[in-house]
Amino acid sequence: MTSPAGVEVTGPMHPRYDEILTPEALAFLADLHRAFDARRRDLLDRRRRREAELTDGALLDFLPETREIREADWRVAEPAPGLVDRRVEITGPTDAKMTINALNSGAKVWLADHEDANTPLWQNVVSGQLNLRDAIDRKLDFTSPEGKQYALHDGELATIVVRPRGWHLTEKHILVDGERTSGSLVDFGLYFFHCARRQLDRGAGPYFYLPKMESHLEARLWNDVFLAAQERLGIPRGTIRATVLIETFPAAYEMDEILYELREHSAGLNAGRWDYMFSVIKKFRTRGRDFLLPDRNAVTMTVPFMRAYTELLVRTCHRRGAHAIGGMAAFIPSRRDPQVNEIALTKVRDDKTREADDGFDGSWVAHPDLVPVCRQVFDQVLGDRPNQLDRAREEVRVSAAELLDVRSTPGQHTEAGLRNAVSVGVQYLAAWLRGTGAVAIFNLMEDAATAEISRSQVWQWLHNDVTLDDTGERVSRELVERIADEEIGKLPGDPGDYAEARALFMEVAVADDFADFLTVPAYERMP
Repeated sequence: MTSPAGVEVTGPMHPRYDEILTPEALAFLADLHRAFDARRRDLLDRRRRREAELTDGALLDFLPETREIREADWRVAEPAPGLVDRRVEITGPTDAKMTINALNSGAKVWLADHEDANTPLWQNVVSGQLNLRDAIDRKLDFTSPEGKQYALHDGELATIVVRPRGWHLTEKHILVDGERTSGSLVDFGLYFFHCARRQLDRGAGPYFYLPKMESHLEARLWNDVFLAAQERLGIPRGTIRATVLIETFPAAYEMDEILYELREHSAGLNAGRWDYMFSVIKKFRTRGRDFLLPDRNAVTMTVPFMRAYTELLVRTCHRRGAHAIGGMAAFIPSRRDPQVNEIALTKVRDDKTREADDGFDGSWVAHPDLVPVCRQVFDQVLGDRPNQLDRAREEVRVSAAELLDVRSTPGQHTEAGLRNAVSVGVQYLAAWLRGTGAVAIFNLMEDAATAEISRSQVWQWLHNDVTLDDTGERVSRELVERIADEEIGKLPGDPGDYAEARALFMEVAVADDFADFLTVPAYERMP
């Protein structure tokens, strides 16, 4: 394969990779890198400066300099084809089996995930793009090692919405002028280059979910990328549509501004609940009891600070004519255990009922078996309407202080909670390092976001001298080490199989320096 000047592909070239990593596609990536990567790095530096201010005692608030935008009367673009009715969205990585199952699931939208439910193993990065292109062309099929065959059905498929990696992640297998490229731009660029025109020819468009942003300036960068990409390939301006995940604490204070920056490309906001909980710990991890969360599984969507966040999201979106999409139900139904299945379905139904009643236009599930449950709940509220954009929720008033009210979260700090966090963290990282980013653990679908909660909670309890409510024992490194060994001893296989994952977990959960994202050091351990 001949690469454009200044571009080097260091990953191995497996069969059909040349269909994705064409000279023209790589030149497109190089253009994006040279135009936007310096701004990306500057914005990451801005994140670090802002976090240092929070560590020193600052609090978050709505921005005074953008007050006019919040108070002005403006709306985002009308919903694009395939994104008018989003009552059920399914999420998952872009391996062939998941691609087929998700598109066939009956969900309105499939979040084709190159981020939290995926690992950036080189094979996943490129084969995922192949699977997306083949699916759009209706040429994708798959046969499992057991001989089971999977194929796309002939009826209506879910609308594809691709989630690229966050701005903080790089792609070490594609270099431009000797520099690593942005994982965001690689995932976006390869899909847009190969599939934008294909989607338009089929009456849809290139649609995206944008993760991990912390400010409207980061949304502005994405908007400029969209403008440049559309112009470069001759795609009409405004064709791209993007839904932003509000999954960081700072972004909750800039919802209006984020929609405004993307308004001609906006498809709404999503309540990225799991990363949001992680962000709460991350941003205020050194601030003591006022921001100390209890056991991970005790923090429900009805606690005050989470309730304020979701209410504000719905009101903000509907005021601007944008969809508000609910969060992930992480419960996994069991086809072998009816009792577990009944509990999981009840929790999912209750969760989706709350969201539908609050005015959300749709919500996420992680498993095809949960699509009918979510659809039934939203059908009861929506009826024949495609969404709830007419519910303005003008009665909602959320203050900066209410968003910050972590202290009112009920719950305890228990040994069972600590054990769960350690076990989930180690098990997830073991799977992640092998190339699997969505893992069923203890009847929950764990991804990078939920693993981040686990390890950051251990860090927070350890560095804030938490004493466990049930045992009276202080959380120490020695306790975490012992629990890790005991929990690994309960897992199948040789304990040595978990050695690398255990070492990585300790690095990101107990070290004095807090890693911004566990996926960053994990990626360096990956070939």
